[in-house]
Amino acid sequence: MSIEDRRQLHERKFPHWEKLNNGGRKYWLEVKGRHGRRARYVKEVNASEETARFYQEIYNDIDQLMEIHEKTPKDEGHKNVGE
Repeated sequence: MSIEDRRQLHERKFPHWEKLNNGGRKYWLEVKGRHGRRARYVKEVNASEETARFYQEIYNDIDQLMEIHEKTPKDEGHKNVGE
């Protein structure tokens, strides 16, 4: 799969993205949950569109970041960051 093919695939799966200083990109998808919470799935890729980092951010009902779940490169489990 070419870099352009991977980029198009990422852009289809993740509607939001921004360029990173290292030539890669940061893609994200937001999902509304029950009880007013929101999750953001974030995928960071290098310049070759290969996954460098993948994690989930959990926000509370007033849009404060509460948890981060690092999944790649190593599954770190949930880390509480909010009050």
